[in-house]
Amino acid sequence: MFAHYFRVAFRNFWRNKIFSGINILGLSIGISSALVLFLIAYYEFSFDRFEKDRSHIYRVVMEVRGNDQVNYTASALAPLAEAASRELTGLENVVPLMQFQGNTKAKVQLPAAAGAPPDVYKSQPGIIFTSQQYFSLLPYQWLAGSAATALSKPFAVVLTQSRAEQYFPGKTAQQVIGKTITYNDSIRTTVAGVVHDLDEHTFFNAAEFISLPTVAQTNLQDNFMMHTWNDWMSYSQLFIQLSHGTTQAAMEKSLNQLLHRNYNGDAPALTLHLQPLSDVHFQYETPEHRTAHKPTLFGLLAIAAFLLLLGCINFINLTTAHSAQRAREIGIRKTMGSMRPQLVTQFLCETLFITTLATMLSIGIMPLLLNIFRHFIPDGLHAELLQQPSLLVFLLLLTLGVSFLAGFYPAMVLSGFKPVKVLKNQVFTDQTNKAWVRKTLTVSQFVIAQFFVIATVMVSKQIHYSLQKDLGFRKDAIVNFSAPYDTARNKPALLLQKIKAIPEIQQASLGFLPPATDGPAYTNILYNDGKQDINANVQIRWGDTGFLRLYNIQLVAGRNVLQSDTIKEFLVNETYARIMHFTNPAAAVGHMLLFNGKQLPIVGVMHDFHEQSLHGAIGPIVFAANNSHSNFFHILLYPQLQNMHTWTTALAELELVYKQVYPDSDFEYRFFDEEIARFYAAEQQTVYLLKWATGLAILISCLGLFGLVIFTTTTRKKEIGIRKVLGASVVQIVSILSTDFLKLVLIAFLIAAPAAWWAVYHWLQDFAYRTTMSWWVFALCGVAMLVVALLTLSLQTIRAAMTNPVKSLRTE
Repeated sequence: MFAHYFRVAFRNFWRNKIFSGINILGLSIGISSALVLFLIAYYEFSFDRFEKDRSHIYRVVMEVRGNDQVNYTASALAPLAEAASRELTGLENVVPLMQFQGNTKAKVQLPAAAGAPPDVYKSQPGIIFTSQQYFSLLPYQWLAGSAATALSKPFAVVLTQSRAEQYFPGKTAQQVIGKTITYNDSIRTTVAGVVHDLDEHTFFNAAEFISLPTVAQTNLQDNFMMHTWNDWMSYSQLFIQLSHGTTQAAMEKSLNQLLHRNYNGDAPALTLHLQPLSDVHFQYETPEHRTAHKPTLFGLLAIAAFLLLLGCINFINLTTAHSAQRAREIGIRKTMGSMRPQLVTQFLCETLFITTLATMLSIGIMPLLLNIFRHFIPDGLHAELLQQPSLLVFLLLLTLGVSFLAGFYPAMVLSGFKPVKVLKNQVFTDQTNKAWVRKTLTVSQFVIAQFFVIATVMVSKQIHYSLQKDLGFRKDAIVNFSAPYDTARNKPALLLQKIKAIPEIQQASLGFLPPATDGPAYTNILYNDGKQDINANVQIRWGDTGFLRLYNIQLVAGRNVLQSDTIKEFLVNETYARIMHFTNPAAAVGHMLLFNGKQLPIVGVMHDFHEQSLHGAIGPIVFAANNSHSNFFHILLYPQLQNMHTWTTALAELELVYKQVYPDSDFEYRFFDEEIARFYAAEQQTVYLLKWATGLAILISCLGLFGLVIFTTTTRKKEIGIRKVLGASVVQIVSILSTDFLKLVLIAFLIAAPAAWWAVYHWLQDFAYRTTMSWWVFALCGVAMLVVALLTLSLQTIRAAMTNPVKSLRTE
């Protein structure tokens, strides 16, 4: 029986190639999009699902308050881990993670045979300092060494199997034990263990684990601020595992009480929170760890659902519009004894046949879509169907689900024809009376398409505004790079001197971070106005005296700081002056700020500039001269010489002098304006996604519209012929055929515009500084969609209007 159904489905498919082709193309776009987007979402949500008792594992994050702003960071106060282990109960494991000396990469040196030079890896990632409890948190398989003792002593290191094979090829895990590894020429360690690599998707991707007691035996103690409670660095994180019976709320309370007992000074503007392990992959990106954006993933799934829905609407529209052509077949089948359930099954099988063909086509075009969505595809994602049973199951369920969704309503309509009405030729009249269903579905298609169009234009407008807005500093033609931390503190100054001698470089400065950075750099500063202490949440920048001039940051009062190896005086921005209750910025000059137990003067006030993205308002900032802790270089090229290859020459010269001072380090630079653009990477990905979603939505909608126009012109060909005989022009006939469809597009715009306005308005609230929601954007999008619809209609209506009326009236 089912074989017969599929045989009939094939014959019907072959008899109506155009309609079947449109259905298959629309469904295949929706199915392939859903398949690719499901792959991405499934991969991202699969992180850290393998740890034992993972519901009890948390990362400690900080809420930093101040100046009507709240920021969150995954950075941890360095002394918190030891204090929590010592003073708090209810903790199964306390696991600090610290990147090597604050860098994401380190120099690794291995001993060689006598007389041979040592093996050196200049820039090795995945190196952390941690405690032995790290291996109680994660289910590592030990190949050599002991989880209980491997990291208990200073200068011990544990390697993953892949890293051990890289360093000591041909050696077994047991033979690697006792080998020596030196990090950054200063930390000599001994291999105490080898573990199998984790084969799961996880945040914990380190490959070398140096024992935490090593920090106390080296000068890293100061770099890591192991005894500082009122400051922190981004390379320090803390994970804890709660004992059974200990609640998240109770432990958060205990951690904050511990913080208050140890905090140096007044009550901190900090609150500690526990972030569940399941959320770690989605929040607070760090230099070593990529995060996924949950709203984007849900947006991907929503777009997949919309594209599938559009394909299903096409199928429903075209099948019901074409149903009158099959009325006689259905009438005969019913007369011969076919029951309605049998007819419903037959039509659902026909839909399954079409959907299966669409699925096969979608598998073929999936590589194209993978390329289209390459910006959303992480490195570890693979799309081999045969190697992923979950993907095959999803594809099967998707095919069955789409078949039912697209085929159920047409099956009920087709199977409901009355044989008597078929014989009386009343089926077409009934279908005409039910045309409102097709019109509603067509409007729904264009509502989705126009919503995407408006959203795409508005999001693009906000990104353009963000990138073109005056941020209060120069951002073009500036190159940034950092030098390695080195015991020889004279090296950065020597490099700066060499850089300034390069004729293609306009200016160079040595300091800390650039004016704007993706992560905050807060410091603890107190101002007393004679009545109360004002403890603001202040960001700090430092550098030499050329920093302001290089970035073209203007002073509105006072003078620039004087050159110094330590912080002796401050510049503040206008926002900080207002927070200190100075209505006139010049009045702040001469007042004192309490910093690290010292009263330091304000010598000038800077014009406000955006220290972070436009998502947040401008906060208080201080600038100081401090050459002793500077290893970040700011290089201004000649902007007007960009097209004369001068930049290429300058960068080559930069690398040359860099290698002279740091021969064992790789030269890695970044253009400052590109870093600013990365502030809006998520928004740029959203625009990219919306552009493709819009294009696909318009394509599917226009395919459906084109199919309906073909059906309409076919059923009205005699009417068109009569009108032409009576003197109607081609323009008049095209207008008659197109008006009803254009009305549907206009109705769709009237529905989509307020919905898009509401969505975009709420999206823009995430920006402290945002573009205007101009009426002309909505009007332009509506007109553009009308033009696209008119062009789609014209392809068939003009052809129908120009047909010789003799051909259409010959049978009369």
